[in-house]
Amino acid sequence: MGIIVVNTKAYAEGIGSKAVELAKIMEKIGREYGIEMAIAVQPCDVYRVANEVEIDVFSQHIDAIEYGSHTGWILPHAVKEAGAAGTLINHSEHRIKVEDIFAAAKIAAETGLKRVICASVVEIARAVACFAPEYVAIEPPELIGGDISVTKAKPEVVSGAVEAVKKINEKVKVLCGAGIKSGEDVAKAIELGTEGILVASGVVKAKDKEKALKDMAEAMVK
Repeated sequence: MGIIVVNTKAYAEGIGSKAVELAKIMEKIGREYGIEMAIAVQPCDVYRVANEVEIDVFSQHIDAIEYGSHTGWILPHAVKEAGAAGTLINHSEHRIKVEDIFAAAKIAAETGLKRVICASVVEIARAVACFAPEYVAIEPPELIGGDISVTKAKPEVVSGAVEAVKKINEKVKVLCGAGIKSGEDVAKAIELGTEGILVASGVVKAKDKEKALKDMAEAMVK
């Protein structure tokens, strides 16, 4: 079974009640096509969304901290208590140092949070695979939010990341992100060896979110 992870970022179309609406659409499409769905929301929206749907709700970020004096930081235990099933780590729009990636991944695992560690290049994908996350997402930052998918612009990066990650740990699933907008993009990502996608504007900012998700889901199950 493939997985579609939708990152709402800080888009107006994916905050608060709109995040809930999107999550419900994802839940419906996931059941219809037998595909795993997860929505990555602002940490302050985790509780609200998790209480409305049964699909996994991820925090968009956690900090590599334990309980203590950390005002303003995002505590992994807090997002878990709020209902999060997982978290993104090291997204290209919120990069952190390698030692913090390791620490955040370790704390997340101990807390019971699934981890999607993002990597901008094959070398980073290979390195973070050593941390044994559930997922590594390959996302060249220059293509994020654009109109050209990484599967078209840099297919060798996707296949290279899959090869590199699997050599380190076959259990780690590879996701494809950056510019994913259509079922064609999804089909190519699967063809290149990935086991799912990490998508944002292609769904969140789509005029017809249900149609966009259906196109992607159909491509994933073919």
